[in-house]
Amino acid sequence: MSRVVITGASGFAGGHLAAACQSAGDEVVSLTRSGGGPGGEAVDLLDAERTRAAIAAARPDVVHHLAALAHVGRSWGDPGATLAQNQAMTLNVLEAVRTEAPDAMLIAVSSGEVYGPPASLPVDEGAPLRPQNPYAVSKAAGDLLAGFYADAHGLRVARPRAFNHSGPRQPALYALASFARQVAAGLEAGDEPIRVVTGNPDARRDYTDVRDVVRAYRLLAGTGTTGVVNVCSGRSASARELISALGRVAGAQIEHVVDPSLVRAHEVMEVRGSAARLRELTGWEPEIPLETTLADTVAWWRSEIRAGRAGGRVHE
Repeated sequence: MSRVVITGASGFAGGHLAAACQSAGDEVVSLTRSGGGPGGEAVDLLDAERTRAAIAAARPDVVHHLAALAHVGRSWGDPGATLAQNQAMTLNVLEAVRTEAPDAMLIAVSSGEVYGPPASLPVDEGAPLRPQNPYAVSKAAGDLLAGFYADAHGLRVARPRAFNHSGPRQPALYALASFARQVAAGLEAGDEPIRVVTGNPDARRDYTDVRDVVRAYRLLAGTGTTGVVNVCSGRSASARELISALGRVAGAQIEHVVDPSLVRAHEVMEVRGSAARLRELTGWEPEIPLETTLADTVAWWRSEIRAGRAGGRVHE
């Protein structure tokens, strides 16, 4: 058992992490603006003093910092807020740990987006940082800041760079979740075939189930692993392949429609990471097959649609 603080526990990955920690018997304190999540406390992480007081009160063994404005597309709409708020939240958490919980293990969650267009595949931790969107720049800044605090102040900091991760409860702003929601809406409506709209059908991304990703975060904390560590499957899939797999798990015919307005200019055609360092340090391997992730996500969206909590047939 550990006393665990999670920032961003009301979010997608943070919620799964909080559930995993609780299942393992950890005492969880969630720091979110709304106070949502297990043991939730409403704390504005942009307020340095309140963040410091919350960390002092929690007396954590482990701090998982996931809170962020975390959508690439939305970061283009307001780059100033993304850059300023993500950096400020990370700085405030680092300062709070430095002053109030210097012996705690800090998992400062970063992103595979910090690498930008890969010079070679698979991408390992030695690849240069070439962030190509405001969100990625904000995560690269936070990543470097966390590394600086480890070097300058002797904090124990792991910096997991998580590539694409998906699963139940992910908002449909993200590609795989959007595809799954469209399939779920079609199943609920009895459509045959089910129409699914995507952007570039051939761009390939490295997907890992969110439940495997948060298991990696917990292993990093438990083993005391520090430094930069990729969290990824080491396999890539295209949107075309995802749609085909969704049809199989749903037992449905799919009409795959490519919307030119969703095709990004200068699309990076493949991103695939190496998790060799994570495997060597912790023994972690992805355990949940992609088709299980897809099936579970479709099932979750169907339940949301039946309960009236999803935008059903609207594509995002």
